[in-house]
Amino acid sequence: MTTFLNHPAATSDSSDIPHFEELAGEELVPSRYALRIGDIDVMVVSDGVLPLPTQTMSTNVDPAARAAWFKEMFLGPDAFDWALNVLVVRSADKVILVDAGLGGQFPGFPRAGQFPKRLQAAGIELSSVTDVIITHMHMDHIGGLLVDEVKSQLRADLRIHVSATEVAFWKAPDFSLTSMPEPVPDVLRTTANQFMSEYGSKVRTFEDEYEVAPGVVARLTGGHTPGHSVVYVNSGGQRLTFAGDALFPVAFEHPDWHNGFEHDPEEAVRVRVRLLKEAASSGELFVATHLPFPSVGRVAVDGDAFRWVASFWDY
Repeated sequence: MTTFLNHPAATSDSSDIPHFEELAGEELVPSRYALRIGDIDVMVVSDGVLPLPTQTMSTNVDPAARAAWFKEMFLGPDAFDWALNVLVVRSADKVILVDAGLGGQFPGFPRAGQFPKRLQAAGIELSSVTDVIITHMHMDHIGGLLVDEVKSQLRADLRIHVSATEVAFWKAPDFSLTSMPEPVPDVLRTTANQFMSEYGSKVRTFEDEYEVAPGVVARLTGGHTPGHSVVYVNSGGQRLTFAGDALFPVAFEHPDWHNGFEHDPEEAVRVRVRLLKEAASSGELFVATHLPFPSVGRVAVDGDAFRWVASFWDY
């Protein structure tokens, strides 16, 4: 990798010195974070970010309250970068991908769809993935599987695990309680249909929960979508929960704020509070799709709400 100090421009006039990101032959921030849960290997991989309107984070509150929260977080005021995280889990002889990011086929999101190259940089071949767990079938969780360069590397005996409720929902999805940007529902519907058309033969549905590998369990929660699921990783007395889209960055301070992408906002609040209480009580590690990378931390009770406690990096 070319470094800043040995780059020819380092001795030039400062106006000619490239930015750091222009010097690297690969990403300066690899955007992967590995940890162990007992005997199970876990890696959080950033699929990148996508810009979204701030109003999607709080469709049921006064705009002034929303603006105040984003200002306190040094974000916004009108849009912010929504993180996208996927998980890779190795348990026994299984390599499990949890969600697949957005993919690169959607215009307007050039910084998303990064997980394939980041997996490769981490030395994980897509051909080694034995199973995929889909928390729900929104496009930023299944779109990565629809990219040609991904499809061509997946093994023929790949198993994809999705709740039966989720598969049934997308046959005739209901968007009546959502509040999404106008083009999104049609794109979500089209992407879900394409996913089932291309991968239906590989989909293995489950009802309430399913153990994909020793210590790796997908469990139906509902809320965000009717068939939304979370993933629990348990080994050696340790636990990590991948919460998918059960919560968003604002959820700790304001778990009752609705998200515009929730198909049942009231149920989503109940699911969110239950998961946060569960995590606060157990002290388990907690990861979610849209928390800022690496999205590894714990949950603490803070009065009537909650507090996010980011883990200290041990690298």
